[in-house]
Amino acid sequence: MSALHILVAVLGLSLLMIVHEGGHYLAARAFKMRVIRFSIGFGPTLARYRPKDSPTTFVVGAIPLLAYVQIAGMNPYEEVDEDDPGLFQHKSWFARLVTIAAGPVANYLFASLVLFAVAASVGKGHFEATTPTTAGMIEPGSPAASAGIEPGDVFLRADGKAIHSFEDLVAATTPKPGQPVAYVIERDGQVLPPITITPRDDAGVGHIGIAAAGSVTYVPVSIADAAKMALVEPYEMTVAQVKGIAGMVRSGNTEGVAGPVKVGAALASAVDHGPLSVLNLLIIISVALGFANLLPIPALDGGRLIFLVYELVTRRRPDAKVEAAVHMVGFVFLIGMLLLVTFRDIRDVFG
Repeated sequence: MSALHILVAVLGLSLLMIVHEGGHYLAARAFKMRVIRFSIGFGPTLARYRPKDSPTTFVVGAIPLLAYVQIAGMNPYEEVDEDDPGLFQHKSWFARLVTIAAGPVANYLFASLVLFAVAASVGKGHFEATTPTTAGMIEPGSPAASAGIEPGDVFLRADGKAIHSFEDLVAATTPKPGQPVAYVIERDGQVLPPITITPRDDAGVGHIGIAAAGSVTYVPVSIADAAKMALVEPYEMTVAQVKGIAGMVRSGNTEGVAGPVKVGAALASAVDHGPLSVLNLLIIISVALGFANLLPIPALDGGRLIFLVYELVTRRRPDAKVEAAVHMVGFVFLIGMLLLVTFRDIRDVFG
């Protein structure tokens, strides 16, 4: 993996985090909340800037991952002037709701705008798989990668059945989650001995982690159709994510969950397929980030929205310190999950 691959992966993930926190920041400022800090990255400070007459200090950290916005009054343990009109807690229910929701909304808006720009400028992509069935992108750390499958390998047989199209390969693989399947491939004109691969279980569906080689043809679309795509496709991606989570809950398997390492590796791999591949993947990741933050989990935006719904229904605010404690528990849980997923991703991607 070259320096360019790593740079694109890091900048891509950082951009989406900046978009997310930028949504919170713009909403907070629109409602005249006092934003103390907007930090991009973490670790030692590389740059710091505070515009004239602005309450916000913009900071760039040495490690360009993650971002966060500190809004005055969100932490009940911080020392504040209770008469400060710029505190989060002193704003209306609607202002607080919009400020919390603005992060995920910003990710959806970013995805829609990029999707619209791509569709309006180059058109709608139509993928045509190569014949015979040839491996294209190999997902880092996937069963196919672990088995030594390489881009350009031609699949001849799978599970004893002849492969005439990528659909045949999918049909032979998806019913076999967690079960060894024998694949016969041709590499550089030579047929190799059968390779046994065990498809991973993604919510009851078997996947080995390859994409078909092929070409994408972009067909021009009208501005109206581009706008429709920008609205419909993020919605369809969200529906697919909901179904994926439901499948994971039913199967009790989290192999389909990807952390920052795997997402970054996918972005790095997309570099080899050109800028449009990188942009299309950023669209998918941005929608996933927006959706994930809306889940009703403490410490996430969705968890904070649950407390706001409680306030609306009961007509009283929850105890600020109780809410903070709940979010802290959620934060610790999420950090633990993130570490587990990251270690698993490192194992899968780097062996």
